[in-house]
Parts: sequence; structure tokens; C-alpha cells
Amino acid sequence: MKLLSRYILREHTLPFSFALVVLTFVLLTNFLLRTIDRFLGKGLSISILLEYMFLNLAWILALAVPMAVLIATLMAFGRMSSDNEITAIRSSGMQYSSILLPSLMFGILICIGMTLFNNLILPELNHKARLLSSDISRKRPDLEFDVGYFIESLPDQSILIGSREENIFKDITIFSKGKNVSQRTITANSGTIETIYGGVVLHLSDGVIHELGNKTEEYKQIYFTEYQVIIPIDNLTLTRRDSKIRGDREMTFTMINSKISGYHNKINDTKNRIISRVKKEDLITEEMYLDSTLNFANKLVQDSIVSNLSLMKSSLINVEEQQDNKKKIAYIKRRFKNLIRGITSDFKLIGTYEKSINKYSVELHKKFSIPFASIIFILIGAPLGIMARKGGFAISMALSLGFFIIYWGFLISGEELADRGLLSPIISMWMPNIILGLVGVYLCYFTSREQHFLKFEFLKLFKFRKNGKKND
Repeated sequence: MKLLSRYILREHTLPFSFALVVLTFVLLTNFLLRTIDRFLGKGLSISILLEYMFLNLAWILALAVPMAVLIATLMAFGRMSSDNEITAIRSSGMQYSSILLPSLMFGILICIGMTLFNNLILPELNHKARLLSSDISRKRPDLEFDVGYFIESLPDQSILIGSREENIFKDITIFSKGKNVSQRTITANSGTIETIYGGVVLHLSDGVIHELGNKTEEYKQIYFTEYQVIIPIDNLTLTRRDSKIRGDREMTFTMINSKISGYHNKINDTKNRIISRVKKEDLITEEMYLDSTLNFANKLVQDSIVSNLSLMKSSLINVEEQQDNKKKIAYIKRRFKNLIRGITSDFKLIGTYEKSINKYSVELHKKFSIPFASIIFILIGAPLGIMARKGGFAISMALSLGFFIIYWGFLISGEELADRGLLSPIISMWMPNIILGLVGVYLCYFTSREQHFLKFEFLKLFKFRKNGKKND
């Protein structure tokens, strides 16, 4: 038994190594072709280019390893099946589960190794790769703004951009980070960037300026339709900077958990601020708001709070109009307007925090779900290799590519649904493993009963007769 296990593991080792090298080369070449325009005309040294390639090898390996496991399993069992070794082993009385066990152990070892890699090594290399990419971009006057990451390269400003449509940026947030200036945060729905001599100009549209005094607790909100922010830049050469700000793909398990807990605390603080704002308003009694403001789970409830405040505003104003007290009417209007605007803004802030929680939760589960795919691909590759009875690299690569496209289709779709709040992050990230895992168990069950219900007649298309004609 031990001899057979070592033999099966040895059959996996060489195909796995070969497939991993080929896949890494293909993915790295594709990545370099897509990003080579960032290096042209910058005068970068060879060492910088090699460092950039090495740092980006991390995420390439995270993708290539599970696919290499599937290719290796198909090749190993395909060759053993074509040489009738599987038949000989089964004839000796050994069960299919005993043949599959060494391959599963191989998949489990790969899964454990990649889980540690994704949690400890990948985040650090992703972080350094992003910083180096930003350093390279700073050599250009028209700075390249990365979507979804904090841009820390600008003096006294930290910028976060939600999305981008051609030259228009969406969901822009600008934080001030100077020590001797007031705390200032600018949010805008959209904006564009214009390059000027010695800096850039951000043309912002439809936003709010939040400002808190440095020495006082005075808080201001300024709404604008159009606003310009001029950012001087005096360093357009490649300088290596360090940053403690990390994106979701640059964090370890512990960092992400801490980030999620922080967002939950912010949500609770915002809810308490809403209740405090309503309680502070002496025009509204406690019976009018208590039941509504304590329930934030439903979007309809949130809209109901704002709608009720608007109705009460109209009702109270009508009462005052009967008394013909214009000053008090203006005062009531102003108080209700500020209250409704503030509560509406807080509800939007809660929604933003919840989206961020989903985003980090997706990345948290992805650290485990993608490595676990190595075990799932063993369950799929072993029976398919036996049924196909082909151990060639080209055929194994074609079958693997098909299943990997299906896997990543489910994974990307699930991530998109989770980011929008339409699907739980747990379900979205584990759904591909669950679906393909069921397929693998189904294939293993029929293979164990020696029922080859799948036909691979299409593989004959790759065969040629000696006279050069295809088989019929």
C-alpha cells in the first residue's frame, strides 16, 4: 500500500511541476504584455523591472497552482488508465477510494501550503507590488490613479476612488493629512483630472465638504455642485516610499478581521448619532421616532424615518403659518432641513460601511476557498482521467481550462454579487467549490462502480492515421 501511494504521488509530481512552470510563464507573459506601456520611456533599470515581475509572481502563483493540480491529476490517472495500470490495481481487489487517497493527500498538502501562502506571503508581495507600481507611475506628470486603493503619494492629501469610466472617476473621497490643518474630508460623485505645470487639478462634481476645526469642535458641511482641488507635485522621479495603508488584497487574515470589526463599530456609532440627533431636536417627541430609529435593518425603514420627518416638517410649518409667525417658520424649516439632510447622509454612510464589510469578507473567504479548489480538482481530475484514458499534456490542459473557466466564472460572479450586497460573502466565495465538489463526488461515485457514463469520442479528432487522414 505504501509503495503504491508513493508511486501515485510520484506520478503527480512531475506533471504538476511542468504544468505550473508553463501556466506561470503564460500568465506572466500575458500580464507583462498588458502592462508594458507603463514602463516605456521611463528609463527604469533592469533590477526594477525584475523586482516588479517577481512581486507580481505572487498572485500569478495563487491562480496557477490549483489549475496545475487539475492538470497533474488528469495526466497521472490518464496515463495510468491508458497503460491499464488502474485495471490491474482494481483487479487485485483494491477499492477506488484507496487509489484516490494518495491524490487527495497531495491536494490537501497543496491546499495547506497555498492557504499559508495566501495569508502570509501574498498580501505582503501585493502591497509591495502596488507601492512599486505607484512609484513607477509617479514618474509621469499625468498620475495614474488606482481604483479601489488609497493614493498616498500626493502631499497633504489621501485620495480614494471607487470606480472609473474612461476619463471620469466615480465616488471620490479626499482626506487631508496635514498636521497643522483642520480635519477636512471631501466626497464627490464624479470628477476628472487635469495636468498642469507642477501639479494636477481635480475637477469635482456634486459633493460635500466635511470640515472639523483643528482647535475647536465646530463641524461644517458645505455642499457643492462644482469644486476644484489643486494639488502641487514637485517630485516626478522614481522615489521609493513606504506606506502603512493597505488594500483588501494586501491584508492578512488578522488585518481583515480587525478592519471588519472597525466597520461594525463605525456602523454602531453612526446609528447612535442618528438617534442622538433626533433626540436633540425638541420639536419631535420621543414617541414619534423611537420605534423607527432603533431599527436600521430595512432600507424601507430608513426611508420611512426621513419621510416621517418631512411630513412632520410640513405639518408644523402649516400650524405656524396659521399663526403668521414668519421668523419661527424660517427657523423650523432650517432645523428640519438640516436634520433630514444629516440623517440621510448618515444612512448613506451606513450603506457604505456595509459594502466595505462585504468587500473585506469576500477577500477573507477567498484566502481559503481558492486553495481548497486544489482538493476539488482532485475529485474531478481523477475520474475524468480514468474515463478519458488519455495522459497527454495538451488534452489535460484543454479539460483543465474548461473546468477552470467554469470555476472562475462562478467566483467572479459571486464576488460581484457579494460586493453589491445581493449575496452573502460566504456563499459567493464557496459556491464554486460546492458546485464543482458535487460534480466531483458524482464522478467518483460512478467511477468507483466502474460505470463510465461519459464518452470522450471527441478526443479521437486529435488522432491521425498513418496515411495522414483523421479517424472517422
